[in-house]
Amino acid sequence: MKAFILSTAFLLVVSLTQAQDASKNQPTPDSIKLHVEGNMAYYQKTFRVDSNIKISTIYLRALQFMAAKNFQQNYGYEQEGKMIFTTTQDLNSTPASVEPNEDMQPYTVQFAITVDMKNSRYRCTISNITFYMPTDYGNRRMTLYDVYEKETSGESRRITKNARTLRESFERYLISLTNELYAEVEHKEALYNSKF
Repeated sequence: MKAFILSTAFLLVVSLTQAQDASKNQPTPDSIKLHVEGNMAYYQKTFRVDSNIKISTIYLRALQFMAAKNFQQNYGYEQEGKMIFTTTQDLNSTPASVEPNEDMQPYTVQFAITVDMKNSRYRCTISNITFYMPTDYGNRRMTLYDVYEKETSGESRRITKNARTLRESFERYLISLTNELYAEVEHKEALYNSKF
């Protein structure tokens, strides 16, 4: 009985250690961080990838991923390890079969994403974020810093709640986007076999 308990405890410790090692290599879904400096606000997230993935591989896989997502490349220099993309995305658009929710209003967001690469890691910086909110008279334009100010100003609970809802909605999109990019950069198999 004592041997059974000791072996079970040993297996539990080994599996917990392996789970912790695996979690170190995986990005944490809530780790995208909002940075506010002066009157600028941006997001940043750093990823560690397999040690044998070099800058050229990260560059190629990130380029393919962004092209598939219809992001426009504005700058790319592999030797420097830097890429800059811009995009405009319509978010929170609900299908006709779903009841509209006042908390989930559709909006358009325009932003730039910079990918800085080094061997075995890369950093995504999402900046120049501008939201376009539909109104009866056109689109209302707000930067991420404006949203941050509305959320932290303490004006009214309704304004704070609307700003927080908008920011959290965009953060969910960014977490999904950066985690998909990580999966694409980290993938081990080739997309196709040329000897097929």
